[in-house]
Amino acid sequence: MKMIKQILYSLVIMSSMYSNAQTITFNGCHDLFEDQNYIFNYSGTDTTGRNFYTTTPVNGDQDCGGLGTCEFMLKWNAITLKWEFLADSGNGDFIEPSLIYSNSSASLPNPPDINLGTWTENTALTASECGGNLTTTNAILTGAVQSTTLGSNLIITNNDVVVYPNPVHDVLHFTSATSLIENVAVMNMQGQKVINTTSSNSEVNVSALQTGVYFLNLKSKEGVSVYKFVKE
Repeated sequence: MKMIKQILYSLVIMSSMYSNAQTITFNGCHDLFEDQNYIFNYSGTDTTGRNFYTTTPVNGDQDCGGLGTCEFMLKWNAITLKWEFLADSGNGDFIEPSLIYSNSSASLPNPPDINLGTWTENTALTASECGGNLTTTNAILTGAVQSTTLGSNLIITNNDVVVYPNPVHDVLHFTSATSLIENVAVMNMQGQKVINTTSSNSEVNVSALQTGVYFLNLKSKEGVSVYKFVKE
């Protein structure tokens, strides 16, 4: 107990639990989309621990140029390893959406803001009608977006979960005072799941992993907590 208290005392504490009530506000690309705020609502968390957000059309015939009704999604593409700003035709299925912008910053768990990485216009689709890449002069992108990536030297905790040590060589420990951890996953920087297990002993053996940066995903009924760590 004394050792745990000493570890906790030395930790840099940072919240990693994200509420489903988060929203993102976008206003931009006015030659294709009307000059108004579009509100993205948290819609879930993917297998890489990244949150995705979707809008609800303001009305049923809201003009988006040749793209139909404005309905947007911000999500991570685990194949291209980019965040994507997608526009749907208005039916809400996002089966064949239009890619408007992309950003190669691997921020986690939320999309990057305008200043983190570059939201690049897909000019092959938009014919440059969005006015170029997103900047603070031609667009607004605020709310549940990130201006920095998580530091790899942090042990991260919310009110009841602590993960240690970091860096780690063999066994990564996690403790929770109130949350019941239902699933434990470790993802690499490419978004691939390298460990996936249910754990009742509050630890995961990472000794077989190559050295590098990874993400620990702890799933409970409250949601998914994501912790960045370094494997020595």
